[in-house]
Amino acid sequence: MESAFGVYCTPQNRRRGAVIRPDERANLVEDDLLVAENIRCTVGDRVLFDGLSFCAHPGDLVEIRGPNGSGKSTLLRCLVGLHEPDAGNIRRTVDSLYVGHRSGICGRMSPIENLRWFAGLTNASADDESIGAALGAVGLGHARHDVCDSLSAGQQRRVSLARLLVTPAPLWILDEPLTALDDDGRDFVGELLARHCSAGRAAVCATHQVLTTAPDAPATRAVTLGP
Repeated sequence: MESAFGVYCTPQNRRRGAVIRPDERANLVEDDLLVAENIRCTVGDRVLFDGLSFCAHPGDLVEIRGPNGSGKSTLLRCLVGLHEPDAGNIRRTVDSLYVGHRSGICGRMSPIENLRWFAGLTNASADDESIGAALGAVGLGHARHDVCDSLSAGQQRRVSLARLLVTPAPLWILDEPLTALDDDGRDFVGELLARHCSAGRAAVCATHQVLTTAPDAPATRAVTLGP
């Protein structure tokens, strides 16, 4: 389901529109949360990537790297079913939560209203207490009732990232999660990723920056696009 708030994906091959059946799961590596096989994407006559294959296991932090225009955002959209690759196969065996490059929040609503709406969209069992706790964790407890248009770009990004705490999912797919954040915000995201992956979950992130320097930082694997 796509919205201005991002997308919450169920464990299915969205490109073919078919749920992975139990007999099909036997063909997957047991621990794989995400498998991308021989993915090809083009824009007009330009090939962004071809024959791209990688996977995400529990505990993995996969960084998608490359110059501007190399197809990082396009690849992430393929992974969550928002863009159809020209060739290849993408399989997710767990629920995933996607946060795009834009903040994806409604400026006329407050942070708590935005997260209430998102929780309803994703059928998350989040009440105002848990939503307030999520906003407190991202440093916005004091601004929970302010109109989002009155917040800075960094604060709006924090509202967007608070969705990760409101709707838990084993697989996070994040596009430039450090965008517009100050040093404290970047440290928080790094610690959040470290906790998420150390709990046996995984994250796939497009980034130009070092995502985490936390003491318990997960082992990072890089997928590099472009020349």
